[in-house]
Amino acid sequence: MRNDSNLQWRAGKRVAVIGAGPGGISAALALHRQGFDVRVYERQPAPKPLGGAVLLSVPVLAVLRHYGVDLNNFGSFTVTEFRNNRNRLRSRLPFNRSVEESFGINGWHYGMLRSNAFARMLELMPDGMLVPDSEFDQYTQRADGVTVNFKDGKAIDADILVGADGVRSGVSRQLFGDPQLFHVGLRVWLAWCDPVEGIAPQTGRIIHSHKYQASFFPMLHDGKPGYEWWVVEPCRENAPAPSDVAGHLGRILRDFPDPLPRLLRSTDVENRIFKWDIYNRPSLQRWSEGRVVCLGDAVHPVSPYAAYGMGMAIEDGYFLGKALAGADLVDAGQISASLRQFEAQRVAYVNHHVELARKLGHVFHRLPYPLAKLRDLVFDHTGFLDRMIRRDYLADAEKMSLMMQELHQA
Repeated sequence: MRNDSNLQWRAGKRVAVIGAGPGGISAALALHRQGFDVRVYERQPAPKPLGGAVLLSVPVLAVLRHYGVDLNNFGSFTVTEFRNNRNRLRSRLPFNRSVEESFGINGWHYGMLRSNAFARMLELMPDGMLVPDSEFDQYTQRADGVTVNFKDGKAIDADILVGADGVRSGVSRQLFGDPQLFHVGLRVWLAWCDPVEGIAPQTGRIIHSHKYQASFFPMLHDGKPGYEWWVVEPCRENAPAPSDVAGHLGRILRDFPDPLPRLLRSTDVENRIFKWDIYNRPSLQRWSEGRVVCLGDAVHPVSPYAAYGMGMAIEDGYFLGKALAGADLVDAGQISASLRQFEAQRVAYVNHHVELARKLGHVFHRLPYPLAKLRDLVFDHTGFLDRMIRRDYLADAEKMSLMMQELHQA
């Protein structure tokens, strides 16, 4: 964190953020840049990013650069290919030259360790903005503000409350009721390792068999090269984890082409493989009420098929700061108008990607064999997958990117 002796807490400028994950930190940085007085309340003694490696897209990198993150040696440029487990090419993720030129960043996906990306964000926070050991209890809205109570008995008054406290968010639960979380039937094993020889440079592959996905991407960790890789498998809710993780993953990966079995053998199984069971919630049509707004997993947990969870949360924070720019937080009408603008820019867009990711998870992992066989024939021998990627995944993201003109470089 950086020194800043000018942190204030002025009525009409006060924003309390609950949760110091990527979405909460992004919102804090964006709102601080707009001149608001921000505090981020985290229940842990220190923020801890979950999981291993992550893919971030070009518009997310542009947001981080806008905050002050140095993108040199930040992530690994990657060409993304979709293949079957016999190594047949199904599609190659196209790049949008207009997006690349607008942001001055080549490609689309960049791989890195989640902890490295998160650490770069934390470095930008002024000292005193993060308030650890502060577990949210409840809030009370009034016409002129909101009081936030914590489980240790302390309370603070703010003008706006931002709930960024994850998939089991207390703020979101109070605002919208029971989140009705449901298991999507998938488990993901996230892993990373140091460099492995004999892999085509700057190439990532998303590979599917009859019911599994196994994928790998080049990445950087602390500026050093390596590989992130993962396995997606169908899984019942509360299914016990295998006692022999390496053996379990080895049995899956023996049906996948090189280098995936070698990546497993090159990985520190005890410290560099992370299990993630995937939960979603029904899509919300609004994320705010009065002076309280939520973002990130608190309102839209997403399947890994989006390759966008951390990225969407970072974007949420940026767009919230943009929508509130210049607003007088004493004026409830201005707050309402700003949050409606934020929701207009984000809710439908995010819901589309969350629902698409859930649909793809079902298509690739939950279809009965006859339909799965037909799926594979279509994806192997037609351009359907390529068209679906362009239409359902890239089109909206590219449109959003070209609208983020304040982040474009001449």
